[in-house]
Amino acid sequence: MTAEQKRQMIVEALEDAKAERIHVLDLRGKTLIADYFIVCTGNSDVHVRSIADRVQEALEEQKERVLRVEGYREATWVLLDYGDVVVHIMREEQRQHYGLETFWENAPLIESLREQRSDGTTQRTGPETR
Repeated sequence: MTAEQKRQMIVEALEDAKAERIHVLDLRGKTLIADYFIVCTGNSDVHVRSIADRVQEALEEQKERVLRVEGYREATWVLLDYGDVVVHIMREEQRQHYGLETFWENAPLIESLREQRSDGTTQRTGPETR
């Protein structure tokens, strides 16, 4: 499975699990760590774990196994490493504190989905670039 196919499957699984503020950072040509970082927010420890579970289930259905899982027990920041795609599922406090999008601000933001509105509802936004 290509990195792009994994990226798309992961984003769909995140949407299914109601992850918030899904951002895909295109790291190709910027680092050897991964081709993509996908960052999203869960609103509770239970939500963060259920998001991680949904991503793993979706990829296991396609015979793609996670290489490494970090932070599942604490569920404030779960990292799922699929080699060329790394998923960061974070509580809002950790996302603001660590600022992965700011750290990788030179990486194009190729998707931004389920943006939170000021009234607390979410809306889907299409592909965008910085």
